[in-house]
Amino acid sequence: MTPALALPRDLEAFVRRDAAGKGRLELLVDGARCAACIGKIEKAVGALPGVEGARLNLTTGKLAVDLRAVSANPDRVVEVVEGLGYRACLYDPTEAAAAQDREGRELAVALGVAGFGAGNVMMFTVPAWAGLFGQELNASTLTVMYWMAAIVATPCALFAGRPFFRSAWASLRRGKANMDVPISIGVILTLIVSFSETILGGPHAYFDAAVTLLFLLLIGRYLDHRLRNTARSAARDLLALQTPFAVRLAGPLEQGVPIADVRVGDRLVVAPGQRIPVDGRVESGGSELDNALITGETALVSVAAGARVHAGALNLSGRLIMVATARSEDSTLAAIGRLMEAGAQSRSRYVRLADKAAALYVPVVHTLAALTFVGGWALGLGPREALLRAAAVLIVTCPCALGLAVPAVQIAASSRLFRRGVLVKSGAALERLAEVDHVVFDKTGVLTEGQPRLLNAPAHLVAMAAPLARGSRHPLARAMAAAAGPGSVAEDCVETPGQGVEGVIDGRPARLGRAAFVGLQSQGALETELWFGFEGDVKIRFAFEDQPRADAAATIAGLKAMGLTVEILSGDLAGPVERVARAVGLDATEWRAGLTPFEKSAAIDALKASGRRVLMVGDGLNDAAALARAHASMAPSAAVDAAQSAADLVFTGQALSVVIDSIATARTARRRALENFGFSALYNLVAAPAAIVGLLNPFIAALAMSGSSIIVLLNALRPSTVRMPK
Repeated sequence: MTPALALPRDLEAFVRRDAAGKGRLELLVDGARCAACIGKIEKAVGALPGVEGARLNLTTGKLAVDLRAVSANPDRVVEVVEGLGYRACLYDPTEAAAAQDREGRELAVALGVAGFGAGNVMMFTVPAWAGLFGQELNASTLTVMYWMAAIVATPCALFAGRPFFRSAWASLRRGKANMDVPISIGVILTLIVSFSETILGGPHAYFDAAVTLLFLLLIGRYLDHRLRNTARSAARDLLALQTPFAVRLAGPLEQGVPIADVRVGDRLVVAPGQRIPVDGRVESGGSELDNALITGETALVSVAAGARVHAGALNLSGRLIMVATARSEDSTLAAIGRLMEAGAQSRSRYVRLADKAAALYVPVVHTLAALTFVGGWALGLGPREALLRAAAVLIVTCPCALGLAVPAVQIAASSRLFRRGVLVKSGAALERLAEVDHVVFDKTGVLTEGQPRLLNAPAHLVAMAAPLARGSRHPLARAMAAAAGPGSVAEDCVETPGQGVEGVIDGRPARLGRAAFVGLQSQGALETELWFGFEGDVKIRFAFEDQPRADAAATIAGLKAMGLTVEILSGDLAGPVERVARAVGLDATEWRAGLTPFEKSAAIDALKASGRRVLMVGDGLNDAAALARAHASMAPSAAVDAAQSAADLVFTGQALSVVIDSIATARTARRRALENFGFSALYNLVAAPAAIVGLLNPFIAALAMSGSSIIVLLNALRPSTVRMPK
């Protein structure tokens, strides 16, 4: 932050205040990476005098602070945030997105440079260590090799280490120490010692260790960035469902305004074909809303004066005048987005573990090598022999096999699933998928085909009503028209929002729609229905149902055979959910209906709190938060973009059995990874002592290290033996 921005009068100029004096300050916070950061910042800022509330969006980095009165000091907010160890400046959406893109590019370039350095420095360090049949490199050749290694490794390490060096320096300036401090010190000291040995003609240098350490750490850091980028992608998908502007009524005038300028209490106009801009209440008008993206229900919802509406719902037929009850950032869509962010960030634990494991490499291995050197010298070995043993320890304990143990397996398993139509977004997803013990399905579009079908209607009756059905855009009418096939359209078609369509067929007035619309009392049937009849004639009822996928029942049975419990969480009405549950083999205790997106997310959290590891399979916007918060998640390729972004795996095709296939493959991958871990541990338990006692020279150590990596790769590529349950 610049000194100018530190002045209260400068920040006050950027506070947007209303007539009552309440204002909002928006800051860009850099350095927050997890849910703990969110809690720490929001709690500290919220405790300041005059602050009504604070909310940090981890995906965009925006901290929105609500100020109660003019007396609230916005400059104090910045001081508190920076006092916690984070950087803060005025929020600029364009600059925030550009900063995130720059971070990704920097990490990618740094990873590439570190990989180049780690691979090429071995050309010079391995020959320097490779004593063969007692023939060592002479002193001058050894020095040349080390200088060549220095030429490759030093610029690579200094360039690739910049993300760690900057973070460590910023932390030390605040009197704190983060994980990047010991990493930076370790890398710099390793380079210093290596240059000292090279200049003084020493027998060993550690240029390769410095750049290899950074390469391992940057893999984890880049994966973390990609995970947060996925969350940003999901947030952008959600925003795409929200209109960029709203039509506000100012007296008799209609005025288009940006969605961010909508305030609580504004009167808004929503025309047919537009999405509801913010949460609100209908003041006047009537229409049908498509809430499928919000609730997952296939049936349209009729709304009139007094009805509550949610942002993202599609207005299909009538003109509505509504009163906003929430700002755009407080809408249902925004709340779902925040749940998705929290769920996605909670899954980055494996990155922190990878950082810690890699950070242990330099101190542990170098300490072991140093003890080998000191102990060997103390026991009577000459300095040359002691250094050779220390070098052998450094080489033979290189964590290549350990580093490949999981990634190699994950790549092989992901490739197998890809050939079966399943896209795996990250290796960590396979780890979590192998651990699941409870599977939650959404109903519509997951267990079912997602499209209503006409049930058992005589063809001649369908043909009779089809001319009216072809004149309507209602989903049930379209299903009837599809069942009837191409044909004529009724004359003088007029559609009444929320009721039905009427017209003239062969000179006779006819109606198709709700029971009351055609002149009958509804019988309360469970199926979604349409009634048809000519004026003054018998009325005919057509029933519709969203059919289960062909292999849904077999998939449920297969999951139970694997020892998993299964449940349906749906936003649909109880009747349709109960029918589908019975059809796929679930009893009354294994399904819940009528759930909002927040209730689905809360149900997932409750299952997790009880110790269950949940796989969520969903396809709608109403499932996005639950997908993000579940232990693992899957979505079909026909799912909305937000659900696909939140899911760990996306599957193509109509076969639901890929859920079983994915879990079985993930479990096999876990076994392979454990086998690799076991082999790596056994290898180090045998090889390290052998190098310490002098049974391995550096050349043999290099061969052993390479051989261990090859064995790990071959084990990962072993043909799968997954057998699907019958």
